[in-house]
Amino acid sequence: MRLLDSVASLGPGARVLDLACGAGRHLAELTRTGRWAAGLDLSIPMLEAASATAPRAALARGDMRRIPFASGVFDGVTSYFTSFGYFDDDGEDRAVLREVRRVLALDGVFLLDFLNAAYVRANLKSEDRLRVAGHDLTLRRQLVDRGRVVEKRIAIAGGEKGPERRFVERVRLHRPADLETMMENAGLVPRVRFGGYDQAPFKPDSPRCIVLAVAGP
Repeated sequence: MRLLDSVASLGPGARVLDLACGAGRHLAELTRTGRWAAGLDLSIPMLEAASATAPRAALARGDMRRIPFASGVFDGVTSYFTSFGYFDDDGEDRAVLREVRRVLALDGVFLLDFLNAAYVRANLKSEDRLRVAGHDLTLRRQLVDRGRVVEKRIAIAGGEKGPERRFVERVRLHRPADLETMMENAGLVPRVRFGGYDQAPFKPDSPRCIVLAVAGP
């Protein structure tokens, strides 16, 4: 939130939409600092958690490719922790960016926190074994689709509580330049690119690619 405060003119009263808001941590901070905040998520459990974490925020269940808000109603839209790039093709990601532009007022701000594709490829860890909340998890990662997608397979051991559960996550590895071109084509004008939340300039070995863009005419 400090990054948003320092690079965007979204003071008290500003209307901000958090895409894929999850459990509402950022919504709580937005409302605490006097903004009017709305959160969008597809997960009912996450929205239930967000309603407890950020009771003053407006919440909506929906698909970010079809954002259920009127055009031009937000001064800012945020997307944190790589909540972008999970769809099957680039066309769907472009649809998300068009929707972001649609709901933003002219000169509204879009802050997109995405991974740095080059960093992911160079530092991909093929396997992790974790214990979380009493559950044993195995995470396996690989590059697929000719290196354009990182795939993570998650296995949660069943033990006495039932059979093993398996999940798959796939994130498209958009390069920073391609990401900004997609933004421009959607009517969003990139202004600055950071390599992390400390506002360090983006470099090829930065772990993150955080882009601040504004809504053009």
